[in-house]
Formats: sequence, structure tokens, C-alpha cells
Amino acid sequence: MGCRDVHAATVLAFLSGTASVAGLLAAVLLPNWRQMRLYTFNKNERNVTVYTGLWIKCARFDGSRDCVIYDPQWYTAVDQLDLRVLQFALPLSMLTAVSALFLCLIGMCNTAFVSSVPNIKLAKCLVNSAGCHLVAGLLFLLACAICLTPSVWVIFYNNYLNRKYEPVFSFDISVFIAIASAGGLFFTAVLLFLWYCACKSLPSPFWQPLYSHAPSMHSYASQPYSARSRLSAIEIDIPVVTHAS
Repeated sequence: MGCRDVHAATVLAFLSGTASVAGLLAAVLLPNWRQMRLYTFNKNERNVTVYTGLWIKCARFDGSRDCVIYDPQWYTAVDQLDLRVLQFALPLSMLTAVSALFLCLIGMCNTAFVSSVPNIKLAKCLVNSAGCHLVAGLLFLLACAICLTPSVWVIFYNNYLNRKYEPVFSFDISVFIAIASAGGLFFTAVLLFLWYCACKSLPSPFWQPLYSHAPSMHSYASQPYSARSRLSAIEIDIPVVTHAS
């Protein structure tokens, strides 16, 4: 299958990127970034677990699914530096990944519905599908870095809190979801880079790998020279001179 066709690699990359963005959205909304478990030695009372998210905080008794304390304004009073950084990093990562998905979709639609023989006057200005996939791969890689760095930092910051206070803190499932989503973004970027390297020809410019090299321009040339090649050299080379009366 040629590079102008919709490759299975680009479709798989688009699906992988979509799943990764969905995972990031779940990690952002879930109140399960950090747990603080509070023990009691009173047999008539139950232990309490405080679930801390990026936007809300919920305290539950053991064995209960209802929040005895629910703080929907937690995002304005976050006192933990790693969670404060994640409040900015994860939405930025999602925005970058969505932009990459949009570019990837443009590239796929361009290869599927646009003619493979563009006008020679517009060839330098047309949307290039491989260029779209290349930029999308770079954006996916950037989104992965923005998401992965603060998500891994949560693990180390959790150990810092346990040393500073008491060993009652533990990171929760949202950390794993965010790290897995970052891995999905990296996998998506690798797929797009592999597709681009397989389709890019060496003589072409970096940003336009399909429409810029000489073989592609041959298809835009005028009629072949074979009609004139049948004429004699005298008929071709001797000009016709006319005299005015």
C-alpha cells in the first residue's frame, strides 16, 4: 500500500491517541490521586480514608461508599505541590494531544479524499498528509512528556510526605492511569514517526515529503515530446521568416 493511502499504522495511531486522551480525562476527573488513611484505636469507631484528587477531596469510613466529608472547592486550596502542578500539566497535555489528533485526522482525510495529483501552482501550499502526521507525532511526544513527568513525581513526593509526617500516604489508581496514558501517547508518536520514515523520500524537503521531489512533478508536465520528435531537424531548427509587403 502506498503512502498516499490510509495506512493501518495511521488508523491505529489515531485510535491509540484517542484512548490515551480518554485515559487522561479519567485521571483528571477521578478523586484518586492520593489516599491518606487515618487509623483509630477506638473499637467503637471506624478508620477513615481521605481520597484526594485534583479538584475534589472525599473522606470515607471503611466499608462505606459515601463521602462523610466532600469538598468540591478543594482545587482552590490545594496544599500539595505535586497536585497543584498536575492541575496545570494534565489539561495542557490533553489540549496538546487533542491538537495532535486533529492534525492526524486532517492527514488521514487528506490521503483518503484529496486527489493525489494536485495543481502544480498549488503544490507548495497544499496540506501534506505526511507533514501532518509528523507534526502530530511531535505533539503526541510533547503531550507524553508533559503528562509523564509530574505523574511520576507524585510517587516520589508521596515518599517525601511519609518521611516528613507519618506513613499514612499512598498514591492511588489515577497515578497508574496517567502513566499508562502517557505510555499510550508515546506509542502513538512512535507509530506516526515510523509511518513518516517509511514514506518520506530522502531528496524531499523536511516538511513536504510527498509533493516536492522531482518524480512527483513529472506527472504535472505537459504533453510528451513524442509528437514533435517525428519531425525532422530542419523543420524544428529553421525558423520561418515572413516579409511585410
